[in-house]
Amino acid sequence: MNSSALSPRDVIVIGSGPAGLTAAIYAARANLSPLVIEGEPSSTSDQPGGQLMLTSEIENFPGFVEGLAGPELMSNMRAQATRFGAEFLTTKVTRVDFSSRPLRVWAPDPSTGEEVEHQSRAVIVSTGARSLMLGLPAEERLLSRGVSTCATCDGFFFRGQDIAVIGGGDSALEEALFLTKFGETVTIVHRRKELRASKIMQDRAFKNPKIRFVWDSVVTDIAGGSKVEGLHLRNVVTGEESFLPVTGVFVAIGHAPNTDLFVGQLDMDAAGYLVTAPDSTTTNVPGVFACGDVQDHTYRQAITAAGSGCMASIDAERWLEAALTD
Repeated sequence: MNSSALSPRDVIVIGSGPAGLTAAIYAARANLSPLVIEGEPSSTSDQPGGQLMLTSEIENFPGFVEGLAGPELMSNMRAQATRFGAEFLTTKVTRVDFSSRPLRVWAPDPSTGEEVEHQSRAVIVSTGARSLMLGLPAEERLLSRGVSTCATCDGFFFRGQDIAVIGGGDSALEEALFLTKFGETVTIVHRRKELRASKIMQDRAFKNPKIRFVWDSVVTDIAGGSKVEGLHLRNVVTGEESFLPVTGVFVAIGHAPNTDLFVGQLDMDAAGYLVTAPDSTTTNVPGVFACGDVQDHTYRQAITAAGSGCMASIDAERWLEAALTD
């Protein structure tokens, strides 16, 4: 096991989505020389660039009038961080130890695969969250080709079309209600006869003339070659097979934060999201900050993640300054 440096760094950023890259930009401009351990391309839950690497087009990120592809936005943000002096390691963190000083982070060397220890005075966690998927073979192939996990991001592209939403909780109904602004029809497919969503959300959905329901049903396959053409469904009560013609499918069965690394190290809520102090990115461990979807289960937007990345970097800079004067 090798150590990467004789003395600890000022800042290590774990993760490289909008939150991590924004944190890196601000930390680099503050002359903190951040090391960004950005993830590995082979990992769907911890890949460099985060979930936006799977987004074909972004039209609601401020400043880009014509919109741009998710990978292009992430590439631009990474280049900006590099310009100001951020260093990147394309590898995945395997373990951390926040119980003593300096803080320690381990990751395989990208060239040799040998685990290397990195030390830092402060750590910014921006490992994000992943959308729970149906697990169908066609799902990954048709992602961003009619399959989506974010109505706010992609709903505009389905104007005048027939859309399906998979799920029965508040998130699914929120997605469905939002999609009625664009779609001709929105069909909610739920494996049970009753929704899990709150009563007020159910009332809104039942009253909306564009929303339809398919009860007691699961998706067995997604039809389509280069784009979604419909859903193959099976009724879990009768076993009856059916086909639902739609051109858009929004999977809304929940999200899971990428926090396995931090179990026993950082405080989490019941769903596994990192807990930060009110109006702050500070965690329960001094010098460790969390930003983006790893601690946000409410908004989950690129722009809010970027904003919290800025906050985390400023919080880290101020904490480091205070630590030096103590």
